[in-house]
Amino acid sequence: MLHFEIKFLNKKVSGLKSSLFTCVLVFLVVVGLSGCGNGEDNGSSGDFSQMRGGGGPATSVEVIPVETSTISDQVRSFGTIRAQDVVNINPQVSNRVVEILADLGDEVSRGQILAKIYDVPYRDNYEQAQAELRQAQSTFRRDSTQFVRQETLFETGSISSSEFDEARTTYENSRSQLESARASLTQSREDLENTEIKSPVDGVVLGRNISQGDIASTGETAFEIANTVGYETRLHLPMDDWEVIQVGQEVDLRMSNRDGIIARGTVSRISPQLSPNTGLGEVVVSLVDVTERVRQGILAESRITLEVRENTVVIPRSSMIENVETYIEPETNTVELRRTYSVFVAQGDTVAVRRELQLGLEQGERVEVTDGLEPGEHLIVTGQSNLRDEAPVRIAGQQREESGEQQIDMMEQSGEGENRSNRD
Repeated sequence: MLHFEIKFLNKKVSGLKSSLFTCVLVFLVVVGLSGCGNGEDNGSSGDFSQMRGGGGPATSVEVIPVETSTISDQVRSFGTIRAQDVVNINPQVSNRVVEILADLGDEVSRGQILAKIYDVPYRDNYEQAQAELRQAQSTFRRDSTQFVRQETLFETGSISSSEFDEARTTYENSRSQLESARASLTQSREDLENTEIKSPVDGVVLGRNISQGDIASTGETAFEIANTVGYETRLHLPMDDWEVIQVGQEVDLRMSNRDGIIARGTVSRISPQLSPNTGLGEVVVSLVDVTERVRQGILAESRITLEVRENTVVIPRSSMIENVETYIEPETNTVELRRTYSVFVAQGDTVAVRRELQLGLEQGERVEVTDGLEPGEHLIVTGQSNLRDEAPVRIAGQQREESGEQQIDMMEQSGEGENRSNRD
């Protein structure tokens, strides 16, 4: 009896193994057929997608609206801001410096004393010149009276012509000595006054090259004074930019490491020739409106406005795609590079459409579009590098909004279900 039950159980297990093997085999066949069917579907759907301009998943992109703005054509160059007039003050007499009365950065007025030079020798010379002048004046008065007397006697025939000529010669010598004494006095007075080094203009001390105890030399600069009547900057431009600059054009000045305009000016002078050494043309910009940030010696970027266009389509340069083609000129057999530019716009928020552009003015990262875009269109600004014409796209911002709305709907539906469950 026991042997019979064991034999029955073995047959049952064998039957179960056969059934399990059969189920596995059927499952594998079904999966294989499904895979073949999916491959065919993918192939057909791929062909259909390619007919529409591109297959695969939609590319996530960001868009901005195409708007009109104001753009200007500018020439940019860097130059150092400096005073319009920088005066180098050289001592007019040589001697020891006894006192310094002005230093770097000091504001000085016209006639203000900057330094003093030892003046004792020059004061003695001045006093001696005064004495010589007094003596010359006395001699001239005596000889002048004698000449008038001799002239009267000569007219009456009381003296000879030789005696009259001698009197006239003495008179003329006395007059020459008087004039020489006056000139000597003037020179000695000027030398004495020059022992005080004075500022000839209202300005700021830019440099001091002497110290107390030094010997002042007439051939060396003692002080540099910047005239505060105004500032200017000098630009050196290549010929293409130099040719289009005109006197009177407006200029904005900015610092390279700071935001905002620090000064405004106008083109006041243009060099009539290019430098033979550098091939650059000099342009002088006079500053007419300066802020407190303007200082002597600041390196600033000057932007000269050549042309301004208003209410025109302007887009960021980063949104454009550049296409470079090589072209061989058959007549000259030279190779030229032809550049074209395009962008993608989102059409219906699902498809990217390529637009060929005609460009106008360029201002930094902003570019004018004269043909190819209309205000109000959605310009793709990120993700456009790998797009093809009529490729599917997904706008990133809208996707997040739709996902948020779906989550809100699901939460509301879930809340309604819970309410129904609670009521039940």
